[in-house]
Amino acid sequence: MTRILFLLCICFLSSFAKAQDLNCRVQVLSANIQVTNKQIFETLETAIYDFLNTRKWTTDIIQIQERIDFNLIINITEWDGSNKFNATAQIISTRPVYNTSYNTPILNLSDKDWRFTYTESEALEINETGNRNNLTSMLAFYAYFVIGLDYDTYSPLGGTPYFQKAQSILNDAQNLSENGWKAFEDTRNRYWMVENVTNPSFRPYRQALYQYHRLGLDRMNDKMDEGRKAIVECLPLLKKVFSAQPGAFMLQLFFTSKVDEMVNIFSKINPSEKGKIIEQLIELNPANGSKYQKILTAN
Repeated sequence: MTRILFLLCICFLSSFAKAQDLNCRVQVLSANIQVTNKQIFETLETAIYDFLNTRKWTTDIIQIQERIDFNLIINITEWDGSNKFNATAQIISTRPVYNTSYNTPILNLSDKDWRFTYTESEALEINETGNRNNLTSMLAFYAYFVIGLDYDTYSPLGGTPYFQKAQSILNDAQNLSENGWKAFEDTRNRYWMVENVTNPSFRPYRQALYQYHRLGLDRMNDKMDEGRKAIVECLPLLKKVFSAQPGAFMLQLFFTSKVDEMVNIFSKINPSEKGKIIEQLIELNPANGSKYQKILTAN
């Protein structure tokens, strides 16, 4: 009987592991809050971790080693001593490169509009057809957005169902009083993230995600020249988006996460090709022009 119970437990744990889609590491920082007892911040961290990591976000069966890597760092800037919090958040996601030990950055975003309520030991729940809680809305939004980006890197426009879920949460959040959800509040917020990835004019950007990662990075270990060529061919795709919306938020986020990686990749190309590539990169991302210039002098 003991053996049967043991096997049942193993089966249960195995199916539970498969139900997880995210491998999210959560940190709640509270250095700015001058209180002796910080138990509530530890409880909040655990609640957010459980919310993100124990929920089934996709329709696919994902093994433990296939879970999507995702870091969420929440820095509490104000707390009223009860249940109201102001914070900023850093959202970072990565993706493994095929047949290597390297993880490539997909998203590196700072969100300054994290205002929410949380009562200690409160279980975090979400009703996706009518959620009215800003904390769980933000967590679910970013879960789906990170998954959407990850899926886009593996198949052309593969993240569409998850961007649609993020958009649904965004639409519902228009009734919330907290910032970060509305077009007029800022040009670099959750509204514009969804607007960009669901806008037809951004299809080349999403095609570039697939080409850069699946046809580029994933090939470079075995076919270096072919993989690098595929990444070079992403630049005209990104140029199409740039021409339509030069200051687009998602285009800025792409280069924020990829600038150092691209400098490394393009530093190793034929010297005769470097000038043209640097010119394209600086046009698309002038803020990092000095970094791209390093390609010229690299061996």
